[in-house]
Amino acid sequence: MKKFEIGKEYSMSSVCDHNCVWTYTVTDRTAQTIEISDGTKSQKCRINKKLSEYSGCEVVFPLGRYSMAPILSAE
Repeated sequence: MKKFEIGKEYSMSSVCDHNCVWTYTVTDRTAQTIEISDGTKSQKCRINKKLSEYSGCEVVFPLGRYSMAPILSAE
């Protein structure tokens, strides 16, 4: 399974508008959580185990979990 790495940048785009892109840098991690920063604020996110196993790489929901929520993946 592909994992998030400290110091690496990851991006995700909006489901509705692919021109809307969020970029985060992983600043810290544990086995179950990662801490990400967008340059102005940082937040902790729990790694979604079920979806991570299905996709083969770690995934988180930094903007919340709802029907059209963008997913940040380690891929």
